[in-house]
Amino acid sequence: MSLQTPTVQEISENLVAQIGASLNQTIPLLPKSFTSVLAKALAAVYILQYKYGGFMILQMFVSTASTKPTKINGKTITPLVEWGRLVGVGDPLAATAAELNISITVQSQIGSLPSGTQLLSTTGVTYITLVSVLLNAPTITTTVRAVSDQNGGSGLGTIGNLSTGSVLSFANPLANISRNAVVTAQAVTGADSEDMEIYRQRVLDRFQKRPQGGSYSDYELWGETVAGIKNVYPYTSTNPGQVDVYVESTTGVDGIPTTAQLTAVRDAINFDQSGMATRRPANALVNTFSIIRKNFSVAVTGLQATDLVQTRSSIEYVLGEYFKGREPYVVGLSVPPRKDRITKASVLSEIESVVSITGGIFTNAVIYNSLGVETDIYTLGIGEKAKLTGVTYV
Repeated sequence: MSLQTPTVQEISENLVAQIGASLNQTIPLLPKSFTSVLAKALAAVYILQYKYGGFMILQMFVSTASTKPTKINGKTITPLVEWGRLVGVGDPLAATAAELNISITVQSQIGSLPSGTQLLSTTGVTYITLVSVLLNAPTITTTVRAVSDQNGGSGLGTIGNLSTGSVLSFANPLANISRNAVVTAQAVTGADSEDMEIYRQRVLDRFQKRPQGGSYSDYELWGETVAGIKNVYPYTSTNPGQVDVYVESTTGVDGIPTTAQLTAVRDAINFDQSGMATRRPANALVNTFSIIRKNFSVAVTGLQATDLVQTRSSIEYVLGEYFKGREPYVVGLSVPPRKDRITKASVLSEIESVVSITGGIFTNAVIYNSLGVETDIYTLGIGEKAKLTGVTYV
């Protein structure tokens, strides 16, 4: 039996009927009669109870728990975060600041560059040096961290990331160094605070895949504790005693992680938050790799619809989400249904779901791989993830 929340009008009519039955007389039907007004007021109170009761039931399940802070009896809680703490996932990952290695040209080798020296980027982000460095060589290298941005923020998140070769300028340069410094590497990749739906999936994963002391699920859970990491796919390596871990990022283009993120994932698998080697088995060597993007395009033939522009837009959206949701299947780790197969039948079904709503029709759809070869079925391999590069109409 499903629980249906009645409307205010239904409750009000029920109250009027019950009062009439109790008094054994017909209640006046005038909208402003005392009984009608009383019934409406009481109905509003009943609705609040229904709403609160329904809300509390939803908090009993991770998949529907609220991500909003809720104040109950003077105590503020976030239901989903409480589930995460209870099962051992902890709080959602906070945003991290980017750290960059920079090269500075020294014109006169004397003195030092103090820590806290400010540098500016063309993107409006301010960085500071982390340590004091002696100016004792023609070129020196130091590390800077993003600390503020043009939006009034603290520089946290992807806004502080810069590619190798980018230029930073000293806000108040010393007389014996060049005004500009060049980024040579990204030491720490800045990441935005964890999306709550990604956090929800981590909590669900912890319920479904309990720690086993070195199983695939452990490598997944350990790797996904790094800020800016969306998915981790572990495999037994072809080399004895090694584990290959493929990493998907939330910050990089097409989910491709940076070298710093790959290093951070490997460190998270090897060591816990206290720096202790309590995680991976001692006889397992961990290798971290980027996911492999497999590009696909779709050609739709014979499409007819009243609103052709809107229909095409909807088709491209649902197909984009379909291909984005395809991921490798890791035996013993992935939860059914399998998402590693891309088939013509499923693509046709996605298109039909859109076209049928708009009252349109289409003749066929063809899937092409990155080489332009038609394919009816493709199974994603180790570390492979799909991407839709475009939809054409014939």
